[in-house]
Amino acid sequence: MARAWLSLGANIGDPPAQLAEAMRRLAAHGRIAVVARSSVIRTPPWGKTDQPDFANMAAEIDTSLSPIDLLHACLDIERDMGRVRHEVWGPRLIDIDLIAYDRVEMETAKLTLPHRFAHERDFVLVPLREIAPETAEWLLARH
Repeated sequence: MARAWLSLGANIGDPPAQLAEAMRRLAAHGRIAVVARSSVIRTPPWGKTDQPDFANMAAEIDTSLSPIDLLHACLDIERDMGRVRHEVWGPRLIDIDLIAYDRVEMETAKLTLPHRFAHERDFVLVPLREIAPETAEWLLARH
């Protein structure tokens, strides 16, 4: 089993309910076990600022999925919950980002680990520090 950390966010619809549903779907996946979840925080948008504030949280999981398969599982949950990608950094019903996977470092066309912007985003770091301070510090130390 590998340990991985996810960042979840939403800013349209009912964000707290959507985060809870995404967590329920992650926990129901046969190859994912939720180890910890942060509280939900409200944050201003990042990148594209003319949109509603976000509800954000972090999750720590154990998984037997490879990094790419975990990414696909997260994308499947987003799609099944109704996410449609209209614009980069735009409003979203649900967003599940793979932030780190053990201490794997990789860069492919589909996935970069650790997440290339995690160290710059308080909406990732604040919830992550709540459940995995050592991982948050590892992300920061890499830059």
